[in-house]
Amino acid sequence: MSVMMPKMMSISPGMPSPAVTKPPESLPLRSIPGSYGWPVLGPISDRLDYFWFQGTEDFFRKRIEKNKSTVFRTNVPPTFPFFTGVNPNVVAVLDCKSFAHLFDMEVVEKKNVLVGDFMPSVRYTGDIRVCAYLDASEPQHSQVKSFAMDILKRSSTIWVPTLSSKLDTMWDSIESKLSQSGSASYLVPLQQFVFCFLSRCLIGADTEASPEIAKSGYAMLDLWLALQLLPTVNIGFAQPLEEIFLHSFPYPFALVSGGYNKVAKFVEEEGKEVIERGVAEFKLSRQEAIHNLLFLLGFNAYGGFSVFFPTLLGKLAGDDGAAIQVKLREEVRANTGSTLSFDSVKDLELVRSFVYETLRLSPPVPLQYGRARKDFLLSSHDSVYEIKKGELLCGYQPLAMRDPKVFADPEKFVLDRFTKDRGNELLSYLYWSNGPQTGSPSVSNKQCPAKDYVTLTACLLVAHLFRRYDSIKFGSSGSITAVERAK
Repeated sequence: MSVMMPKMMSISPGMPSPAVTKPPESLPLRSIPGSYGWPVLGPISDRLDYFWFQGTEDFFRKRIEKNKSTVFRTNVPPTFPFFTGVNPNVVAVLDCKSFAHLFDMEVVEKKNVLVGDFMPSVRYTGDIRVCAYLDASEPQHSQVKSFAMDILKRSSTIWVPTLSSKLDTMWDSIESKLSQSGSASYLVPLQQFVFCFLSRCLIGADTEASPEIAKSGYAMLDLWLALQLLPTVNIGFAQPLEEIFLHSFPYPFALVSGGYNKVAKFVEEEGKEVIERGVAEFKLSRQEAIHNLLFLLGFNAYGGFSVFFPTLLGKLAGDDGAAIQVKLREEVRANTGSTLSFDSVKDLELVRSFVYETLRLSPPVPLQYGRARKDFLLSSHDSVYEIKKGELLCGYQPLAMRDPKVFADPEKFVLDRFTKDRGNELLSYLYWSNGPQTGSPSVSNKQCPAKDYVTLTACLLVAHLFRRYDSIKFGSSGSITAVERAK
């Protein structure tokens, strides 16, 4: 099963080669427009625009218009006053061609730039720099990523049956609440499902082994994630309170240490077999195995799915969503047998396109960063720019993947965009996984090792939904108001 997955979902191997990012001689050399402004004042002004006056997407859009370029200099949070040692200066790359340089390991490095120049305290990860903060050139990266890829490979035999079982439990819970009140939020049940499902598949643990973890483990991870990322994300809280209390200083790990330590203990006790394999086969220390496994579970997998799955379900809401439901239901009913499997997905072209289009418009991780490993020439569609060693590149994916020179009607959700031959070609520009959808995760790059598992799991979630229900009606704020069981 695991052998089939990359073969089915990846069209061509590898990250962008030097040939891809080598600028054509016909493009003019241009100095990078934009400015960092005055020291202190420039970063503060940009921070207020980013979080308050404009919002993240408009922040980048307005600077594209102002500079008449998809490549420009600007500042991104976090900044002054209490982020000492953090340099907010970046070169934004916001079209598909310039964005691709972020995945060329010959010209960029990824050391400690997961969320920009700011790095949360390693106390959040057991005083260990986990894989996400390692550059592919660091020896430890190969060990830890190989460990992660091995975990995924071994999980393939239980992945689909566990997914189906946990989804049935989730939908039973939602139906029960619907019968009582006529409306049910799916956000908490979805997070509980994701946590239980991933705990079983990634660490071999049944959350019921610990009543406290079964009840609150997902919430402990939510708080742990939130406090690490608060300085860099727009919450939509009442301003100026958000700026004063959420974006002005890093939060100490002590606020979530109790919950983190409980989840770490759960991972250590219930994931003994996986941890021992990390130590014996991949030469990790016991602490490295525990905290990298917890990060894989809590940050990469749980964090990603907790953002992506609600977005995916949200695309089924409203008038457009009702029409989408009909088309997806027809394909699922016509092309899945008595049980779901990874093989089921290969016949669900429209479902796959639905998942890809959701990832194009709403990637779970909107920002990507890379630091120039050396001086090099970066090309956009119309110009070439000189990048100096040490400069930080910042790509905002929701704009890069709305590139009008690559995608027709780029602002519109097009259900069948990624179907047929043209759809397969467009997968080269789908970058949600820290690399193109046509790429192959390896120890020599930073592409998500679960790239194919994520898209397959999302497809199976949709297939399971429309095998169980004829239709589903959504209310506001992540709620469901009615479900119609399959006839």
